[in-house]
Amino acid sequence: MKYYLIVGEASGDLHASHLMAALKEEDARAEFRFFGGDLMAAVGGTMVKHYKELAYMGFVPVLLHLRTIFANMKRCKEDIVAWQPDVLILVDYPGFNLNIAKFVHAHTRIPVFYYISPKIWAWKEYRIKNIKRDVDELFSILPFEVEFFEGKHRYPIHYVGNPTVDEVEAFRASGSEAFDDFTHANVLSDKPIIALLAGSRKQEIKDNLPDMLRAAASFPDYQLVLAGAPGISPEYYKQYVGEADVKILFNKTFPLLRQAEAALVTSGTATLETALFRVPQAVCYHTPIGKIIAFLKRHVLKVKYISLVNLIADREVVKELVADTMTVERIRSELKSILYDEQYRRQMLDGYEYVASRLGKAGAPRHAASKMVALLKKRREG
Repeated sequence: MKYYLIVGEASGDLHASHLMAALKEEDARAEFRFFGGDLMAAVGGTMVKHYKELAYMGFVPVLLHLRTIFANMKRCKEDIVAWQPDVLILVDYPGFNLNIAKFVHAHTRIPVFYYISPKIWAWKEYRIKNIKRDVDELFSILPFEVEFFEGKHRYPIHYVGNPTVDEVEAFRASGSEAFDDFTHANVLSDKPIIALLAGSRKQEIKDNLPDMLRAAASFPDYQLVLAGAPGISPEYYKQYVGEADVKILFNKTFPLLRQAEAALVTSGTATLETALFRVPQAVCYHTPIGKIIAFLKRHVLKVKYISLVNLIADREVVKELVADTMTVERIRSELKSILYDEQYRRQMLDGYEYVASRLGKAGAPRHAASKMVALLKKRREG
């Protein structure tokens, strides 16, 4: 069968590449065409556009690139119609993808599958109307989404497990590395490690890293190691690192988490990765307009938490220092607790075990691919 996929950022490229590999195992004649990235290209198929040509974040960048965005949408719609795939698979990236879904539903008979459902439970819940109208099958990777979509909105979905579980387990299975070997290979000291995961976007790094460094510098018995984000240059980090005693490691987030004693983490998938490596953490998410964001969090956002760890557990497993509550002193205090308070650490680690149990076993791409192929065969037979 012919599969057309659309992703809009690096994480989508990663998840879609694993899904494509699983689809090839289920369907030996699978053909792929996609708006995607290098990881998807490595699996095979034809890349129409690289996601880097699509990814504009924030109001001003989007406004400045409206002509390009609309041109990409037009090209994508025309290409789907011309290729006539057996299915369109959308991966996250709702601003672009829901527009494509609307067009495909209205003008073709191509079924629309959505893998990694839009996070409308946090923001823009009104999009449920579009999803119900334009998306034939929704595949979720977060267990609490089942109640949201099925319980609250009467829209059946497929929970297939979480691909982060697969990624962490695959890394662990690939071998182990002793702490001394890790520090020697990366020119580190023999002190225990505080890992800093300051986000994957420039604005996140700019807003979060300076305060993280100031807070963590209060613990001289530990060394600070910063996980460099893909696509961010060492020069960009240097302007915020300054004279801080910190080592930056690129493309080694998982090896770093395997060795870390504690972590300061900007909200996102990194909070879940940190939890699955069983590293006690504090979630840090600063914004330049902290009080306004704090107001929105209390009165506009539909969720109690911003970290995936707490959302999955439906309780506070990790401390979230967000907007006006993120200060150097509060980060320092929380870091002190997770480093030195054994009961506090144990309580957090117990919470991680509950999160892992809710996520279920590895196999999300395989489960999704199996379900997708079965649904498509059923459509053909029907």
